[in-house]
Amino acid sequence: MDIAAEVLKGSRLALSRAITAIENERADATDIMKALYPHTGHAYVLGITGPPGAGKSTMTDKLAKEYRKRGKTVGIIAVDPTSPFSGGAILGDRIRMNDLTLDEGVFIRSMGTRGSLGGLSHKTADAVKAMDAFGKDVIFVETVGVGQSEVDIVRAADTTMVVLIPGMGDDIQAIKAGILEIGDVFAINKSDLDGADKLVREINMMLDLDDHMSDWRPPIRKVVANRGEGITELVDTIEEHRSHIEENGVLAERRTRRTRDEMLDILHAGVRRSIESRIVDTGRLDDYVARIKAHETDPYTVVGGIMSEMLTK
Repeated sequence: MDIAAEVLKGSRLALSRAITAIENERADATDIMKALYPHTGHAYVLGITGPPGAGKSTMTDKLAKEYRKRGKTVGIIAVDPTSPFSGGAILGDRIRMNDLTLDEGVFIRSMGTRGSLGGLSHKTADAVKAMDAFGKDVIFVETVGVGQSEVDIVRAADTTMVVLIPGMGDDIQAIKAGILEIGDVFAINKSDLDGADKLVREINMMLDLDDHMSDWRPPIRKVVANRGEGITELVDTIEEHRSHIEENGVLAERRTRRTRDEMLDILHAGVRRSIESRIVDTGRLDDYVARIKAHETDPYTVVGGIMSEMLTK
């Protein structure tokens, strides 16, 4: 099967295989992406992040259904932690999205780290491009938390929505730096619970203290996702942000920065693979480690030598 050609013809099986190749860093992944890249740049990407337990999966489900009502096709990439034992992404409560899988206009894929310390943001970006080339109008990238890796992942988004819930206590203070940096829209889920108005006030206070505020002040929308309350208004707000950044050139700036970051990510991954093939696969790494442990040399000298060797060949 010519995977890329079949993706462009609309084969869901081919799209699934393309993302598997990306996730597993298979040898054919680069050729697939080269073939798909000219067909990208049309989808709008929404990043959905927030602490565990905020109801992001339910929110994603309801948002997808609202976009489908508006005639848009939807791709969903759920970025999950990976169990070091199973090696597979933990789907958790995403089984509630099962009814979406019956909709031909929706494609859902879960991606995990598979034990790697880095590179997931690059893989996610490539999966987004694959769905884009496939023809999806809107692509959601949902992460499980608000750590640095999640922040890196949602940088691939055009609009980033942060989902919070009442009763977080001091947690809001712990994550405020990250969410202020990336949040374009705030959604207060489970807003029928006590503390919703207090949380809105806290976020507004944080936004008031932000010295880097652009001409877009992130709106705060109250939602009860499991009942579908506030979802229509939330999508309206997301679309308002889309129009805003399209009109003032911010969207073009974000995509330019994203292209730059993606190129550097690909370069870093390539350099790492090259070093590993020369050093790890040949057994030289063990020799270096033994010499460093014996204090015959130091890691800085070793790395300097490796880099000099690579640059002169």
